[in-house]
Amino acid sequence: MRLDKYLKTARILKRREAAKELALQGRVWVNGKIAKPSTEVKEGDVLKLQFGSRILEVRILEIRKQVSKQNASLLFEVLKEERTEE
Repeated sequence: MRLDKYLKTARILKRREAAKELALQGRVWVNGKIAKPSTEVKEGDVLKLQFGSRILEVRILEIRKQVSKQNASLLFEVLKEERTEE
């Protein structure tokens, strides 16, 4: 599944367009490499996202095309969440 689509499906970001913009700005990494919106992700991949002063690191547990709001958090596990000083 495409990175931008996964971020929206897992509800890490609300809109696919926001996911695309974040990746185009070079603020999304997949397994330690800067990722494009079209980067294919799979189960077991580690994503790192930087939103302003917040850094979120998650591992993909499952990939689904559709998921309910209640079950979206089951698609990934948060490895690390931190705030940086700017």
